[in-house]
Amino acid sequence: MSKKMLGDLMREAQKIQTQMQKVQEEAKAKTVEASAGGGMVTVVANGGGELVSIKIEKDVINPEDAEMLQDLILAASNEALRRAQQMVNEEMSKLTMGLQVPGMGGLGNIFK
Repeated sequence: MSKKMLGDLMREAQKIQTQMQKVQEEAKAKTVEASAGGGMVTVVANGGGELVSIKIEKDVINPEDAEMLQDLILAASNEALRRAQQMVNEEMSKLTMGLQVPGMGGLGNIFK
């Protein structure tokens, strides 16, 4: 491989990395929502892998059955985080045209 080709390849890789960082930053402003228990617990997460809000309907709050509420919160939270990860991965795959680029795996760095 010639020096020119290697230089061009390095510039392109840097350009993609910069674009991926921009997508990750933009993803932090985007949110997804998931619910459990027929909407009794709703969780919103952002593309940065953070939970933004949790809404719990009063009807599901039962001091005698805290375990059910905990399960609903976990289910909704995990689904919201899964959707956030999927959202960012879809945006990243647009940049890499579906190629799996080592070290640039979407949320791999965000969720660690």
